[in-house]
Amino acid sequence: MKEDKMNRFKMEMEALSENEGFARVCVAAFVTRLDPTLEEINDVKTAVSEAVTNSVIHGYGGNGGKIIIECSVENNTMEVMIKDFGKGIADVEKAMEPMYTTDALHERSGMGFTFMEVFMDELQVVSEKGGGTTVIMKKTFGRITE
Repeated sequence: MKEDKMNRFKMEMEALSENEGFARVCVAAFVTRLDPTLEEINDVKTAVSEAVTNSVIHGYGGNGGKIIIECSVENNTMEVMIKDFGKGIADVEKAMEPMYTTDALHERSGMGFTFMEVFMDELQVVSEKGGGTTVIMKKTFGRITE
């Protein structure tokens, strides 16, 4: 019987919109070892896209900065952490409400955290105004449904 071990990767990238696709593909490729379904892969890619986009747009206002992504796999569970060092969120609970957005031009739907919650099994958001934001998401693959 194969012994399960934790495996992880960490990367740092510029907070640019064009890097969002790279981030989602890296995380998706990393979890392929868990033999996910296409739906599970798409869930992960969507959640990662939302978290990275939030960092680029809301954390840094589209002006660049640094995003760190750490991903680990243990047994059949993946954890991904996406961290920025941007302006942070004053009221995380309010920001996580569906349709809430700070976008005065109404170009954003305010559904980013909602999508992350729906597509992942666990979501934790840690932030402080002026102190950046860390999003931690978990997903278990291959769960047997009854």
